[in-house]
Amino acid sequence: MKDSRFSRSEFLALTSLLAGSTLFPGRAGAAPDGGTPSLRTVKSPGLAGVPAVAAADGGVAAPKPGSQEEYEQLRQGCIASLPISSTSDDGAEYVRIGEWMQRQHLVSDGYGNGDFVQAFEKKVADLLGFEDACFMPTGTMAQLIALRIYADASGVRTVGVHPSSHHVLHEDDSYAVLHQLRAVYLGPWTRPLLAEDVARAPDALGTVSVELPVRWLGGQLQTWEQLNELKRTCRERKVKLHMDGARLWESQPFYGRSYADICKGFDSVYVSFYKMVGGIGGAMLVGSRDFIRESRVWRHRHGGNLFHLAPLVASAAMRLDAALAAIPGYVKRAKAITELLAADPRVTVLPQPVQTNMFHVFLRGSPATYNRQRDRIAREDRVWVAGGFGQTRVPGVVSTELQVGEGLARISDADAARAFLRLLEAA
Repeated sequence: MKDSRFSRSEFLALTSLLAGSTLFPGRAGAAPDGGTPSLRTVKSPGLAGVPAVAAADGGVAAPKPGSQEEYEQLRQGCIASLPISSTSDDGAEYVRIGEWMQRQHLVSDGYGNGDFVQAFEKKVADLLGFEDACFMPTGTMAQLIALRIYADASGVRTVGVHPSSHHVLHEDDSYAVLHQLRAVYLGPWTRPLLAEDVARAPDALGTVSVELPVRWLGGQLQTWEQLNELKRTCRERKVKLHMDGARLWESQPFYGRSYADICKGFDSVYVSFYKMVGGIGGAMLVGSRDFIRESRVWRHRHGGNLFHLAPLVASAAMRLDAALAAIPGYVKRAKAITELLAADPRVTVLPQPVQTNMFHVFLRGSPATYNRQRDRIAREDRVWVAGGFGQTRVPGVVSTELQVGEGLARISDADAARAFLRLLEAA
């Protein structure tokens, strides 16, 4: 591998490179019982949790090199993972959900109507400081519904968004195709959306949708003062303010305030239950009582009135409290790990210092080279150091997204950083 050090000009350019990165998140499988192993003393017992494929000679057929099957075998065979990932899809989660519901003596719902679902909706509404809440199958549905309600009420179909907004990058233009809304980009890609961006908007705005934290900026957040100024500016201009809170849970340690205090001043908020919480899916939309009443109608119109929501709700409810309690520790570990990574001049971390348990790492090299190195580390150390590497706008510089979570429970911060830095070893 060629010299991987950055020049100062390359370092300074990195904060404008995230557009165009492609990331492939993964998840580590269950780790064996025991303490925190040293990376150099762990001996791989084989790839656990992956069904073997019988070969013609009676042995086990190896997956095709470079295939998705090989990727999954390597990932699931690791005892630790730097990128966070979704709940295991091996069927065990569904058993856990059923057993948890039985222990709680819960009765399922019918089309979202039932004491259990409604009690969880109230719990989340109270936690975030709102009058009411509506459980949604997906966050995309939740946010489209919020934007549509505001547009119909105001007659203004423009929505102010950050250039990296989920609405414009990851929803196939559904806001425009389904609801005839128009996005107005506010502010540059390189920082979170601010009050001054709303004030300078080139068009009249009906709604502003802001992501806390900004995923494509490595989890960056507005300062508390900037956030309050944004709320005040929208209120003075009679612009509805919606929060894309897909990762709101991870923001609380940065602000050091309650979720209700963070959300105060927003007209509505969406939160996810599968990202940090680890549920099998689902989201919650919170707002005023009248807003949520109308949201339920739009959930039906979107085809989101599932016959039973209880399995999704239970997966979230049985995990939420423990997940929220663990987040401050994850953020603390993220700070320690990124300090270790950033001490190497060949590595750039964004943001620095980190503000949540999420961050992006930039390296000089090619995605293919680092993917091969990642797979080698997985085989030798059983640590999954990255889901994938995306090419940035600077030739020869790649990025990857990492997020500290339960996947690092069995190794130390030093070992996590050491495993990642092995990417820079000579191939």
